[in-house]
Amino acid sequence: MTVNIDAARLRQAYLFNTGADYRSYFWLGCQQIAAARFSFSVWAPNAQAVYLVGSFNEWQEDLPLLAQSDTGIWSVETSQPQIGDLYKFLIVTAGGQRVMKIDPYAHQFEKKPGNAAIVMPLPQKKWRDSLWLARRKKFLPYQRPVNIYEVHLGSWRRHADDSYLSYTELAQTLIPYVKQMGYTHIELMPIMEHLLDASWGYQLMGYFAPTSRFGGLTDFLDFIEQCHQANIGVIVDWVPGHFIRNTDALAQYDGTPTFEYQDAFRADNHRWGSWNFDLGKAQVQSFLISSALYWLDFCHLDGLRVDAVSNMLYLDYDAGKEGTVNAAGTNANLEGIAFIKKLNQTVFRYHPDILMVAEESSAYPQVSHPVATGGLGFNYKWNMGWMNDTLWFFELDPLYRHAQFNLLTFSFMYTFDEQFVLPFSHDEVVHGKKSLMHKMPGDRYNQFANLRTLMVYLMLHPGKKLTFMGSEWGQFLEWRHWSGLEWVDLADPLNHKMQEFVQTLNQLYRQQRSLWEQDHQPAGLTIIDADDPASNALSFLRQGKHKYDFLVGVFNFIPQERQHFRVGVPYAGTYHELLNTESKEFGGTWTKLQGTFTAEAVPYKGQPYSIQVILPAAGALIIQPQRVR
Repeated sequence: MTVNIDAARLRQAYLFNTGADYRSYFWLGCQQIAAARFSFSVWAPNAQAVYLVGSFNEWQEDLPLLAQSDTGIWSVETSQPQIGDLYKFLIVTAGGQRVMKIDPYAHQFEKKPGNAAIVMPLPQKKWRDSLWLARRKKFLPYQRPVNIYEVHLGSWRRHADDSYLSYTELAQTLIPYVKQMGYTHIELMPIMEHLLDASWGYQLMGYFAPTSRFGGLTDFLDFIEQCHQANIGVIVDWVPGHFIRNTDALAQYDGTPTFEYQDAFRADNHRWGSWNFDLGKAQVQSFLISSALYWLDFCHLDGLRVDAVSNMLYLDYDAGKEGTVNAAGTNANLEGIAFIKKLNQTVFRYHPDILMVAEESSAYPQVSHPVATGGLGFNYKWNMGWMNDTLWFFELDPLYRHAQFNLLTFSFMYTFDEQFVLPFSHDEVVHGKKSLMHKMPGDRYNQFANLRTLMVYLMLHPGKKLTFMGSEWGQFLEWRHWSGLEWVDLADPLNHKMQEFVQTLNQLYRQQRSLWEQDHQPAGLTIIDADDPASNALSFLRQGKHKYDFLVGVFNFIPQERQHFRVGVPYAGTYHELLNTESKEFGGTWTKLQGTFTAEAVPYKGQPYSIQVILPAAGALIIQPQRVR
């Protein structure tokens, strides 16, 4: 049966069907309209009939939804369900099959293995993070420190019986830890509802629901609030390119391709065993942009890391699709590109102070440039090239590093082409790639020495920072999503000192404006010596806005101490050693720092003055001007 709808609902449906309803979560799905009355609405344009079924009616087909004119929307108002009841939509498909389907707009699901939605109104939370939001609005990230701790909530810690910590317990443990360690942000691997633990959350089911593994929606909102009260931002990974194949989720929702492409070849994501969203379909755009704004608006998140952007940019990105081209003969996914631009323009229209970060692995140009100037509209991009080259270099036996020195220095050629995040993420410590610690060559002592030097290189290189949990103390085992981190490692003095080293480095990063104030401007970086591969040494200068606010980083990539090592500096006067990776307190052998260096009027490597230092084996120095002129 088809019914006419009032003008307000007709306008909402019109906006949804034209790709311009960016907050469709306020009227689709389950909405409380009175104390004990709810409306249920779903988009199923080719369904023959739709029923609301659940624990409140023994899952029987006795509560039909009505088609709202020719909008493709089906709705019903009812007092039968109560808060906490389970429900699904029973769809009579275009072909006459009866299929139970999830509510795409559900805000909470039952715990797996079930996937029914839970009847609940959107909580009317009284947020207590206004100070954080005001600071975020006043201080945009470009000239601020951003040092991200990437976390998989299911394996950061677990109970003794291997059960998950709840959002509440994570607030009590994870937040103080991140604050103590000096990180500025937490980045959560996808916490949207998903069924398969082994997908790590990247095959989503619920685009408007935090996973029930750790608690309910209100618990999740409280976790975000407490992060903000601790001056910690929260970024969440979000997957708008593809979704799970499960027949009771979004796939073939009304018996026809609804959220996915009509063309089965384009819809199939062979690489990840999922379906690709039809990003050119107006209703899918409304759905996905509403999801993004739900997490940013309603949940107060500080940013989204958009996963697998390359999959949305190229027609031939997936395995088996090599050679696929568009009508113009190129491999560009024109609908995907247009959607990404629309997504970012819309998000920044409402939230100009948040982070939209692209995980994009190709050389696509201007990913982090505004749409108005020809870019995709993100404000940050993961620097995958820098990450791959850097880790490849550090994994080499020091004996052979000189021959591959360009791996370390090539990034300086393009580091200001985009606004980059430098990621040592979960992807680099799994599937046989080994942990960061295990990648380092040599015996255990040299592994820690190299790891400390790697962390200094990360902090001094232009770009925002991201490291995955466990890397901060040098966990040797690869990350395992099915168990907690090896916190027992911290009983080992070397692991404990590594953790203290990272804490010290994180605090230094936050305190030194030169390390982030001109992160995306050539004026923020001066290369001193990067052209002597035979020496396996590197030095460069990070410059703040103030003339004498700068730091010099000096790196030695072989396990051999260098006496009387000359470093070019820009001014006469004195300099002091701010950090030495080989200090005994961090696990090295040096019992005291070198103290003060006096610049000599000896030009060196393009600088008018120079100092002489002892450069520690497989180590790094951070040197700061003390009294210069």
